Order: sequence, then C-alpha cells, then structure tokens
Amino acid sequence: MRAPCLSAAVILLGFLPQFALAGDTEWRRYVIPSTGTSVDMPVSIFTSDAGAPDGGGTGRRFFTEDRRADLTVQSVANPANDSPATFLGKMQPPAGIVYKRVTSDFFVVSSIRNDRIWYNRCNRGNGSMNCVMINYPVAEKRQWDAVVTRISRTLRG
Repeated sequence: MRAPCLSAAVILLGFLPQFALAGDTEWRRYVIPSTGTSVDMPVSIFTSDAGAPDGGGTGRRFFTEDRRADLTVQSVANPANDSPATFLGKMQPPAGIVYKRVTSDFFVVSSIRNDRIWYNRCNRGNGSMNCVMINYPVAEKRQWDAVVTRISRTLRG
C-alpha cells in the first residue's frame, strides 16, 4: 500500500520546477559588457544561452534546460531619454496586463498569455532602458515568485 503513495509522490514531484527540488539555487551576476547593465541571474535554473534577444538591443536570452521558461537581459537604446511611462507606451504592451507599476525610474508590467506569465521590468538608464523579461508557466507561479523578485530587484544599468 505504501508503494502506490510513493509512486504518486514521485510522479507529482516530477512536475515541479527543477529548482524547487534542488533547494540551492546558484546565482551569478550577469553583465552586458557594452552597457554595464547587470542583474543577479540564477545560473542553476537558466542553463541554456540562446544568444541575442529578440527585438533589438544588446544582451542575452536564456532558457531553462527544458525550455519551459526564459529570461532576457537587455539594454535598449533610448536616445530621446523617454520616461519609463513614455517608453512603455511606445512598446505597445499586450492586452491583459494584470500588474503595472510605473515610476520616474522604472516600470514593471506583467500579464498572462497562453498559460504563461509574462513579466517585464525596465530601469531608466543614461540614454537606454535596461530590462529583464521573464516568461514562465502560470501553474508554477509560487515556485517562481522569489526568483522573479530577486532578478527584478537586482537589475542595474
């Protein structure tokens, strides 16, 4: 009778994100050499470097090994030195934003698309916007909350 319970537990654990099981997430500072934009990045979670970010700017895009989540660290030119509110307006964010915070120094927006959470934070730099974008499954929100918070709070540019 104990074997079926153990099997069920193993099956359920198999669906949890790998980092939730690992316990010790390894973090390193990632820096975009050309701009100095930097962020703490969980290298034990985002293990695959996918190269340059989509949509221009400088930086890198990373994936989890199974590609169910991705992280983009990016510096985008802002030659007009637009405020975060103006820059966000020009981005034309997707409909369905569930969280939005805009200050004179940064903006954060988050929405849900195709059962995935889309999170974007951009800090105003000197002639640039320095951004992190994280996409991950809605079903794993609780496991991702602390990771997203640390990434967001450590963004510098």
